[in-house]
Formats: sequence, structure tokens, C-alpha cells
Amino acid sequence: MPKKTIKLIVTLFLITAGVFIVDQYIKMLFVDGLRYYTECIDLILVYNRGVAFSMFSFLDEWLKYIQIVLVFGILIYIISLKKLCFAVPAGLLLGGAISNIYDRFIHGGVVDMVYWHCGFDFAVFNFADVMIDVAVVWFLILNFKPKLCKS
Repeated sequence: MPKKTIKLIVTLFLITAGVFIVDQYIKMLFVDGLRYYTECIDLILVYNRGVAFSMFSFLDEWLKYIQIVLVFGILIYIISLKKLCFAVPAGLLLGGAISNIYDRFIHGGVVDMVYWHCGFDFAVFNFADVMIDVAVVWFLILNFKPKLCKS
């Protein structure tokens, strides 16, 4: 296996594992009872049975298996690209996705905790969701500015 591919896989694995561990630790705090309330942001415990804004919750048990297939598809695609510049955002995305899927198996839904309600009510979300959003923006930047991706 080429050195570049090994570096891509190692980077991908380390970022994925890091996001998963941090997200699961934060979620554990809330499952164990942590709560905090302010004027703009409440830190509460919510189990989301769907995806963003509870969409697709009607898929129930099937949702986690569909997401597993999507995660493997993304993993295979990123490795086949052989571009090191995609390793970090892919690791952020996969770490967040795997952590949320893990929640579905352990808790029956994704553990969400950050509720923004300053000026308008927003969805309740978690660290994994933020990492997935950061990854998507990063991928868009890399795709629209290909010069940033030299490897």
C-alpha cells in the first residue's frame, strides 16, 4: 500500500476516533444528569429518533442501518480518492456519524443536548452534529477551491 494511502487512513482513523470519543464523553455527561439553563442556550437531554429536525423518524429501526451503509460508502469513496486533504473533514464527518449511529443502538435515538432559543427556537443538537456541519463546509470549500487540495 502506498505511503500516501497509509497516511490518509491513519489520519482518517485518528480524527474519526477523536470526534467519537469527545462526543460520547459529552453525551455521557448529559445522560448522567447534567443540565444547564441560560437566556439563550439550554443544555438539556433529548433523544432524537430521526435525523436533522427529526426528519425520517418514521424509518424507526431501519434508519441506523441505512446510515451504516452510507458511512461505509463515504469511507470507501474517501479512501479511493487518495487525497490527503480530504482526510480531516472526512474524519470529522465519520466520527460524528458513527457516534450518532452508536447512540441509536445504545439509547434508541441520538443524544442531543444544545438547545438554542435566543431570538428564535432552533433544533436541539450535539457536538457530532457540529463536526458533521464543519466537515460539509470544509468539503464544499475543497470542491469549489480545488487549488487548496494539492494532494
